[in-house]
Amino acid sequence: MKSEPGVPPVPPAKRTLVQRFCLGLLRLFGWRVLAAPLPGPKGIIIVYPHTSNWDFPLGLLYRFGTGLRANWMGKDTIFRWPVRGLFLRMGGVPVNRRAASGFIGAALKQYETSEWMWLALAPEGTRKHTDHLKSGFYQIALGADIPCALAFINYADKTVGFETFVRFSGNVEQDLEMLRGFYADKVGKFPPNASEILFRDKIAARSNPVPHP
Repeated sequence: MKSEPGVPPVPPAKRTLVQRFCLGLLRLFGWRVLAAPLPGPKGIIIVYPHTSNWDFPLGLLYRFGTGLRANWMGKDTIFRWPVRGLFLRMGGVPVNRRAASGFIGAALKQYETSEWMWLALAPEGTRKHTDHLKSGFYQIALGADIPCALAFINYADKTVGFETFVRFSGNVEQDLEMLRGFYADKVGKFPPNASEILFRDKIAARSNPVPHP
């Protein structure tokens, strides 16, 4: 894992009415926004911890307030009239999860064929506590050779956004330890619901250590 070159937050020279409205709401409720320019046309954004339904409206206000061009992936079956056009304009990418390649394969294909794609996702996959993260974000970042933005909604100091970009090394333990260190002081609305920063296969390895001869 290595950090991408530092990029200071740079607000847009002229905000639209929608941007001013969304950022104004965030300020009204006491939230501070961190918005760093993206380092290239492709990458992935992870948001951790995800412990509350309130994360979604805060994330939307951030997205539209900063003008962040973020994508999200959903089942192709939900991209139907009359919402298909709206979902596409909101950055939605339809995925055929019935395909043999699965979600990760579909995501990698999208990165290959898209000129711009910054996929945003919550690696916990749930608002409830679990003993691991879903490793899809990690496999996609390595497979597509793209940077990862470390985003958060920190209820401890009411800060939302990101300003740190990394590239994973492929050394899973090292990369997970880096994530644990970065997110150690990031607190969700319901802290006990935050999931462990660990992958399922690593849990199995810890539970069934290889015996020494």
